Amino acid sequence: MSAHITTSRFPVDDHTEVSALLQLPATPRHLLVLAHGAGSGMHHPFMGNLAAALADVHIATFRYQFPYMEQRRRIPDSPKLLTATVAAAVRTASAAAPDLPLFAGGKSMGARMTSQAAAQSLLPNIRGLIFFGFPLHPPNRPATERADHLAQVPQPMLFLQGTRDTFADLSLLRPVCANLAPRATLHLLDSADHSFHVPKSANLTDVQVLHELAHTTSAWTTTVAPIAAP
Repeated sequence: MSAHITTSRFPVDDHTEVSALLQLPATPRHLLVLAHGAGSGMHHPFMGNLAAALADVHIATFRYQFPYMEQRRRIPDSPKLLTATVAAAVRTASAAAPDLPLFAGGKSMGARMTSQAAAQSLLPNIRGLIFFGFPLHPPNRPATERADHLAQVPQPMLFLQGTRDTFADLSLLRPVCANLAPRATLHLLDSADHSFHVPKSANLTDVQVLHELAHTTSAWTTTVAPIAAP
């Protein structure tokens, strides 16, 4: 499905401005404000491929840069500036497509900063949160402290997680999601790692994983914000 892509810039505060990409399919049903991960920006192939796959299932996306990525710095901004950027992106996306039910989320760090913004009541108009690889802990350092704030998130949450993701031990993530029920839904992608790659020995391909990410997201957003009959 073809989609129209519009580039823009929006202010985070009086001193900071970042870039964004609004990708609108011909018949959008929902809009997802999509944050990138710590080591790659909105132009990373995964982000572009995910946005295209979501457009195929009628989900528009608003991708954007965090300030440090916009300024080509390696070290992420402070959590305060990161969550302020999420909030500014959501406001900008809502104004750009006011008729679409609004969701927010991201890849890895972008997912966690979005959930922190929601926990701080910075995203009042969001219908739900979607996490593409929630980074529960650093690799080989299993812990759950990064999930503590999720109890303050009022919106429903979709966790899309690979079974080989070293950033989220499933023996820890499953009970985290269970404790958040019924607001949390956990969907596992067999053999996928934190980048949603699968080994050659797997029973599916990276393209199939991307397809599953998009279709699972579409089914969940439709449940949270049903599409009105024409």
